[in-house]
Amino acid sequence: MPNHEPTPRSPQGWHAYYSEKRIVHQWLQVALLTPLNVKRVLEIGPYLGLVTAMLSNAGYEVTTLDHAGDAPRDGAVAHIKADLRALEPARLNGFDAILCCETLEHLAFSEVPPVLAALRATGAPYLVLSVPYEGPQLGLSLHLNPHRPRVNLFRKLHFLRRFPAPRGDSWENHRWEIGWRDYPLRKLVRIVEAAGYRVLRREITSGTRSVFLLCRAEGAHKRA
Repeated sequence: MPNHEPTPRSPQGWHAYYSEKRIVHQWLQVALLTPLNVKRVLEIGPYLGLVTAMLSNAGYEVTTLDHAGDAPRDGAVAHIKADLRALEPARLNGFDAILCCETLEHLAFSEVPPVLAALRATGAPYLVLSVPYEGPQLGLSLHLNPHRPRVNLFRKLHFLRRFPAPRGDSWENHRWEIGWRDYPLRKLVRIVEAAGYRVLRREITSGTRSVFLLCRAEGAHKRA
C-alpha cells in the first residue's frame, strides 16, 4: 500500500514537527547568542533548517554540520558532512560559536564526553548546548479570556524510573534524556565542565521541554 504519511519537507510534515513548544525551542537557540560578540556559527544537526534560516536572517554567517547531506541549506554558507563521533577539530576552526541542540541524546551517553572534548578542541569560544529535560516538575498555566480560555496542568516524575531502552539502533532514537533516573542535570554539567567549558547560563524552555546550557570555553578570550 502507498505511504501517505507526510514527509518532513512537505507542508504537512513541517507543521507536524514544529509545534508551539518546538518553535520556542528554536527561537531560544538564536536568542542565547544575543549578548555575545559572535559572527561565524557552526550549527550541528540542522534538520529542516528553521534555526539555520533564523541565524542567516539575523545576520550570522552559518555553516551546518550533519551526518547526512552535501549541500548548504536554508541560508547556510556551507555544509559539512561528518559523524559527531569522529569529528576532526582542525576542520572546524574559525567559528565563534557552536550550536549543538537536541543532538547528543541520539548518542550513547558514554560517547558524549569525547564529542564535547572535540568541540572544545575546535577553539570556538562559545557553545550552546541543549538536550531534552524530563526532570521532576509540576506546572500549571491558566489563561482566561472571553474567546479561548486555556488550562494546562502537567507533572513529571521520571526521576523514579530508568530511561526506556530504545527499539532498534536508528539514529532518530533517544538513548537518554536528562531527568530520568541515572541522568541528573548535574551529571551532564560535570561532563561539560570536564571537557573544558564553563557554564555561563542555564535556561529551560516553556513547557520544560529542554534544558539549555550557554558555555564558554575555558581559557578562550571573553568576547561577551
